[in-house]
Amino acid sequence: MAQLLITGGAGFIGSHTALVLLEAGHNLVVLDNFSNSAPEALRRVQELAGPEAAQRLTVVEGDIRSAADLDRTFAAAPGDQPVAAVIHFAGLKAVGESVREPLRYWDVNLAGSRQLLAAMQAHGCRTLVFSSSATLYGYPEVVPIPETAPIQPINPYGHSKAAVEQLLDDLAASEPGWRIARLRYFNPVGAHPSGRIGEDPSGVPNNLFPFVSQVAVGRRAELQVFGGDWPTPDGSGIRDYIHVMDLAEGHRAALDVLLAEPPQLLTLNLGSGEGHSVLDVVRAFEAASGRPVPFQIVARRDGDAASTVADPRLAAERLGWRTRRGLADMCRDGWCWQQANPHGYGH
Repeated sequence: MAQLLITGGAGFIGSHTALVLLEAGHNLVVLDNFSNSAPEALRRVQELAGPEAAQRLTVVEGDIRSAADLDRTFAAAPGDQPVAAVIHFAGLKAVGESVREPLRYWDVNLAGSRQLLAAMQAHGCRTLVFSSSATLYGYPEVVPIPETAPIQPINPYGHSKAAVEQLLDDLAASEPGWRIARLRYFNPVGAHPSGRIGEDPSGVPNNLFPFVSQVAVGRRAELQVFGGDWPTPDGSGIRDYIHVMDLAEGHRAALDVLLAEPPQLLTLNLGSGEGHSVLDVVRAFEAASGRPVPFQIVARRDGDAASTVADPRLAAERLGWRTRRGLADMCRDGWCWQQANPHGYGH
């Protein structure tokens, strides 16, 4: 089994992926500055993975923009086993915030990634799984969206992800031996079925699913639905939701392929290929929780598209991976987490 480094491993997707990789027998060093995550998440990952996993998880508090922190992290791998691959989650991800604070987004997402890649080069590690986003497709011209669709981001967050993808393209072309997977996520939701780890956004949630959860649990009065006049069956926007455990398993599958095959640059959508409207999600969450989710339809939000759904066929072909959990599973597991942790990791 490999020695892996996970940046941002205490976050929503990072913590679930860390658990899946520990369960697969890998050794992990996690680097996180806990700016939008909690050390408690990794304590629970360790608990879920079992007592034997405690020896295989090392946590380093630090920032990907710091060369010293990165050197310290590469050196933290126990024994004499070097880091074989990096899974890079660390980054900022709120669209609205990126519009207000573009300098911060370019600094963390692009400058941080550049610093990480320089550290990988210095430490002789050439295998990377990068957390990209379907946001870089902007307003899609074709739905379902294939990986060959134009890259046309419409906000600073999307621009920063597209810039890192370009950097990875340039790096792979400049030097032989790089094994890189750029994974473009659609809409990760849900939680581990135990309810022990899940999504814990700080402040007001930026995404639909945690907002719905917080309304159902009584933390917020009602949901705002942005637009009821989209060209969709019920007038609300349609998105491709993917269970976070399916997404975590997609990372494991991508890593397996990179480590087993010759050097390459893989670019893959990770989505279900099935769209659900905002109102579909509301109804499914009400069914899972047995609680009402009051909502109000308000004006459309700038930067939203009517429908964003993945064409996931290439991931199935290259990784042998496809989603196995549906909307009912996402809502059941998300409610299990929210009910057991009404205030996230703080309580």
